[in-house]
Amino acid sequence: MAGPSLRPHVHWAQRHRELFLRVDLSDVRNPDITITDNVLHFRAQGHGAKGDNIYEFEIEFLEPVEPKPVCRMTQRQLNITVQKKESNWWERLTKQEKRPLFLAPDFDRWLDESDAEMELKEKEEEKINKMKIESRVPKDPFKHLKKGYLIMYNLVQFLGFSWIFVNMTVRLFILGKSFYDTFHTISDMMYFCQTLALMEIMNSLIGLVRSPLIPSVVQVFGRNFILFVILGSLEEMQSKPVVFFIFYFWSITELFRYPYYMLSCIGIEWKPLTWLRYTVWIPLYPLGGLAEAVCIVQSIPIFSETGKFSLGLPNPLNVTIQFPFVLQIYLIALFLGVFVNFRHLYKQRKQHLGPKKRKMK
Repeated sequence: MAGPSLRPHVHWAQRHRELFLRVDLSDVRNPDITITDNVLHFRAQGHGAKGDNIYEFEIEFLEPVEPKPVCRMTQRQLNITVQKKESNWWERLTKQEKRPLFLAPDFDRWLDESDAEMELKEKEEEKINKMKIESRVPKDPFKHLKKGYLIMYNLVQFLGFSWIFVNMTVRLFILGKSFYDTFHTISDMMYFCQTLALMEIMNSLIGLVRSPLIPSVVQVFGRNFILFVILGSLEEMQSKPVVFFIFYFWSITELFRYPYYMLSCIGIEWKPLTWLRYTVWIPLYPLGGLAEAVCIVQSIPIFSETGKFSLGLPNPLNVTIQFPFVLQIYLIALFLGVFVNFRHLYKQRKQHLGPKKRKMK
């Protein structure tokens, strides 16, 4: 013959529109919670006063309630919210006058009727004030136009860098082409994408996006300096293998960044893409910075020999500003820029992927 069922400790509180039940069970498994004929039926396995067992109880409510309870589980307890069919204050929870032994008030959430009315009034006033504030904020007539522009910008950049990545991958790993012709086959598309990237600075400057201005300036101008000044002006550098690594690291990073921003414009978040967007930069960003530094070091002897971009000041100073010296200074700025952007991206990663309090429904 089966023994009597075990009942957990249940604490309750109310508001004019809601009932709150807190079931003192930890590590709840397989909860079965239904409301039929105004009676709440509860059955679940968990750790309670009698250890790890199956616990169950029934509560027949004093007045009609909605048949769909909302449940939230944590490691220590299970919370049930039940909506009343009519907004009023109950003198007790159950239809039976004598309170069940397993049921007790939840003093952490308990309010008497006057306090609950005050809380309800404050919420209604807060809602009205919020609506008033929102009504005062002028609607942006160009909102959809701005969103459409951002979607198109990120889409075009994604397609451009996808073309670069696929082309380089196919040429190297399938067709067996060498590293040395990367610039001549890819440069036109890279010129286009990096010139278009100047719009990111403008977007941040005019407040079209919330990205901080300095990291955008550091990345865009840093890349364009390498592309247009170092590689674009020296034919000797265009056949170097380092060009392949620079373009490859740049393109892989953007394969995840631009689609992430494009989906964000329409309010869509795909968790695998979010993880990739805030993770792949960890190895790629330092490697890209290292490749750019190698490129600059390799170009210094060429600029020294040709005297290109060196600036001679007129008499009486009779001083020449050697461009190789400028490149040495830029090397220091390059690593400082990598540090600035690395710190910025790390903060973003913590914000989007950092630990959060887990709630089970």
